[in-house]
Amino acid sequence: MLVGWTLALLVMVAFASLGRWQLGRMHEKQTMLDGVAATLAARDPLPLSAAGNALRVRGYDWAAGEGVFVDAPAILLDNQQRDGRPGVRVYRAFQPAGAAPLLVELGWLPLPADRATPAIALPEGVQHVAGLLAPPPSPGLVAQHIRKADNASDIVVTRLDAELMSDFDGVGALPPRVLKLDPSLPLGHARDFDILPNTLPPEKHLGYAVQWFGLALAVLVAALILTFRKSSKRR
Repeated sequence: MLVGWTLALLVMVAFASLGRWQLGRMHEKQTMLDGVAATLAARDPLPLSAAGNALRVRGYDWAAGEGVFVDAPAILLDNQQRDGRPGVRVYRAFQPAGAAPLLVELGWLPLPADRATPAIALPEGVQHVAGLLAPPPSPGLVAQHIRKADNASDIVVTRLDAELMSDFDGVGALPPRVLKLDPSLPLGHARDFDILPNTLPPEKHLGYAVQWFGLALAVLVAALILTFRKSSKRR
């Protein structure tokens, strides 16, 4: 009986720990969403140079400025879904006036059945850009894979990692945050301010937490029932 209860307690602790982890992720993501909502409501613009602020690497800020898009390869972030359709998120290097270049997200494009990558036009001339400075989309457990796009000039990547940003072709080092372009601007492709693309929202983490706690409770109930039955047989 002692061995059985020891195993049951170990399993319950493991399930409860997983439940607490899911609750932690829920609170973390909800805090992020609340912070972004406050930033979008205020829209108090910082200069685009704020993308390189080392103290705000994981933060979210509104920024705006003028400059030109660099004549360098576009980055197509693969495996990005929108309304259930597979596609890519398009990024281009942008050179602000009097500041270091940064990466601007121009939006999402669908991929056809053969997954041929689309040609990405370079916006010409001086452009006014504004949007949300944010960390790149979370890559999860996806390994980095880089290949040439079908147009042979742009590149397709599976994650925007530090190595890619540290020495981008023709541009040099890029700051760790990207500018999610304001959807109201007449530039780029379909886009939004979703900061959790292809990842679980807070309510999903809550659901998984409830499941893990429920499993821990089920193990406890099962252990109590088995103990009661053994005690009854002895009597």
